[in-house]
Amino acid sequence: MTTTSLASLDLFASALHLHPDGEVRVTERRMANGGGAWQIATFHVETDADVHADHWEMHPEAEEAVCCLTGGVRLYLRPTGPGGAQDMVRLQAGTAVIVPRGRWHRLELDAPSDLMSITLRQGTRLEKRTDTR
Repeated sequence: MTTTSLASLDLFASALHLHPDGEVRVTERRMANGGGAWQIATFHVETDADVHADHWEMHPEAEEAVCCLTGGVRLYLRPTGPGGAQDMVRLQAGTAVIVPRGRWHRLELDAPSDLMSITLRQGTRLEKRTDTR
């Protein structure tokens, strides 16, 4: 039996990495290259700039759970083909959406919010928006 000292951690200052061998490590939050571990990251966001609303994001290795803990956000999915429309899901406190693997997405705030993202960050890509609102 292994004895581990218990201590609380600040989820807004660090991330949890869940490894395939069952280990959970506290680490810094990273945009990409999580070393094959799933990352749970929590963010307090005040403005659209805090959620890189001017960029599309995509996770090629896994789906992403985007969770709204407080506040409210809109998650947009980029059209899959030319001339298509963006899909939008509105998240309120206590709700989440699963973004499909490889699907470009972005967020815009309805109010200051606390968000949690859960994904395999390996290969995560950002692309500047060229569309207009």
